[in-house]
Amino acid sequence: MAPSDLPILVTCGLPYANGPCHIGHLRTYVPADIYVRGLKKLGKDPLFICGSDSHGTPIVVNAEERGTTPTELVALYHQHFDDVFGRMEVEFDYFGNTDDPSNHRRTRSLVEALMEEGYVYPQEIQLAYCPSCDRSLPDRYVEGICPYCGSPARGDECDQGCGRHLEPGEIAEPLCKVCGSKAGYRTQKHYFFQLSAFSDFLVDFLQELGGTTNARNYALEWVKQELKDWCITRNLDWGVKFPGHDELVVYVWVDAPIGYISFTEEWALRADGDFERYWRNPSRIVHFIGGDIVYHHCIFWPAMLKGAGYTLPSAVVASGMLKIDNKTFSKSRGYVVWVIDDYLDKGLHPDLLRYYLASYTSHTKELNFSWKIFAEKVNGELVGALGNFVNRAVTFTAKNFDRSVPAGDLDPEVTAKIEAAIAEAKAALEEYEFKKFADGAMALADFGNVYFQSHEPWKLAKSDRVRCGAVLRNCLQIAKALAILFSPVMPEKMESAWRQLGLSGTAAWAQFDDALVPMDAGRKLGVPEHIFEKIDDSMVSDLEEIFRDRVAALEAKKGKKGEEKMTAIKFEDFQRLDIRTAVVREAEPIKGSEKLLRLIVEIGSEERQIVAGIAKTHRPEDLVGRNIVVLANLEPAKLFGVESRGMLLAADLEGSAVLLVPETKTPPGTKIR
Repeated sequence: MAPSDLPILVTCGLPYANGPCHIGHLRTYVPADIYVRGLKKLGKDPLFICGSDSHGTPIVVNAEERGTTPTELVALYHQHFDDVFGRMEVEFDYFGNTDDPSNHRRTRSLVEALMEEGYVYPQEIQLAYCPSCDRSLPDRYVEGICPYCGSPARGDECDQGCGRHLEPGEIAEPLCKVCGSKAGYRTQKHYFFQLSAFSDFLVDFLQELGGTTNARNYALEWVKQELKDWCITRNLDWGVKFPGHDELVVYVWVDAPIGYISFTEEWALRADGDFERYWRNPSRIVHFIGGDIVYHHCIFWPAMLKGAGYTLPSAVVASGMLKIDNKTFSKSRGYVVWVIDDYLDKGLHPDLLRYYLASYTSHTKELNFSWKIFAEKVNGELVGALGNFVNRAVTFTAKNFDRSVPAGDLDPEVTAKIEAAIAEAKAALEEYEFKKFADGAMALADFGNVYFQSHEPWKLAKSDRVRCGAVLRNCLQIAKALAILFSPVMPEKMESAWRQLGLSGTAAWAQFDDALVPMDAGRKLGVPEHIFEKIDDSMVSDLEEIFRDRVAALEAKKGKKGEEKMTAIKFEDFQRLDIRTAVVREAEPIKGSEKLLRLIVEIGSEERQIVAGIAKTHRPEDLVGRNIVVLANLEPAKLFGVESRGMLLAADLEGSAVLLVPETKTPPGTKIR
């Protein structure tokens, strides 16, 4: 079977059923939906699958804090996400739940296959245990210090430092998240997946993997380092029971991606299909994910599939990160936009946000959302360019030609522009570049406005009716092309344009090449109406005020908590810290990391290599020659395989690193007292 004839399965990273949907989620789901709709316009028949990620310790912790059960909590947010996706026009063929019996069965089946092949083995390990709560502390039940970079960390991930996945028992200075007590360690038997056995396979697999380069390159950097075997069991009651051991459940990052398979099974049962067509035979599997879960989808997941004999992914498409009003996205700080409360319930149309998410920047780059920019894009691009052109074409034709498509030939220039826009759309889909997709279509709208204005049909209506009709016929053809091209991005709004053009069927089912099929002369147009409405300044002000109030309230709350937790230390403790001034001599990014820079700094008579998590806020070339402040006697640590001998000091301001620097130029090595 030729690659172009393979069955296509598109999945999205599963939303975690532990809190409401924000626009950071939509950075994955909207582009994936655009991609699927675009494939259909190419004559393909993709299957689009997703579902709720329903297991893991955060859900158990949250349920306990709320006085409910994990089952009830998951049911609440599963329905919430299903509703949000429906309202945002993200149309999955099946939206499942990893706690469904089918996923429990498929997970156990896959794990048993790995065990039979010798890829899963038992091992005794040290696990955090809270004597006060009398319970084991898996994953998010424990907090402490990252053993690799020294940053505060969660039990399963260094979320504030190097970003490294942490195995059970690795975290230093463990504290119980439930009661705050100091935790100890106990020896227990758990089960490991032999990830290290797949190093050579993963190098070859990743070099051929399609999708976005940020996913592929990041994963390759990890694989080229030493891969550690992966503990795949946890001490929890909530989750998929590990085969033969009901006291253990499989780790959430085992059963969550297996949901892609079990959801396909569930769809197949309802649609009289065959899940093995996608997961046991040659197929094209495309995963759309957030940039923070590349490691799991490009390393753990393909190794599991390979070991158990399933079809491997063809592409992994990873989105860039999100900022809110130029601030690092943070729910705890209020830098968040909730899809229902802040957007849909304010009466804003889903297609406007879909367009913003697609057109703001490249899919792999950082996206900034602000209400001001949002309004500017809606008013300038959707109202002023696209909506204005379609309305002028339909309204002027209806007024002067009795709501009928005039006769005449298509202008070769118009045909060429439509052909170019179609080619651009097809190329953009292949490259997973949704900004390129939206920009190409908007360029056609801009051309349409220039074409209408330069041919002056309002003058031709009085002097040359035949020529006027020909001009308007070409304008209507451009409008038809725009409805087709923009339909994957703004489905409902383009159906409105389609109806106004009086066309048969729907814009959703029209294929890209149908944009070149001439409209029939004499076809009756629909009733002209404005597709988009301007967002006025007062609404922007109201939305910005809601945002500012949320941030202020959380900052005030955080300040009070910070004061309560501040504790005094002895002067002797401070004296143990060797804090000195330094000068940056070299700076460069660390391959595979979005956060880290490698610095060579001069501290007195010696030069040190220091790894700093400031790549998102500082360019390497801007750091060279700068006076900085470092902690010089920190234990050496390896981050991304690079040794760091010291720590650069910076203030954490709204998620951005603000470097501490001397008031005046100070000789490197000067001690801070």
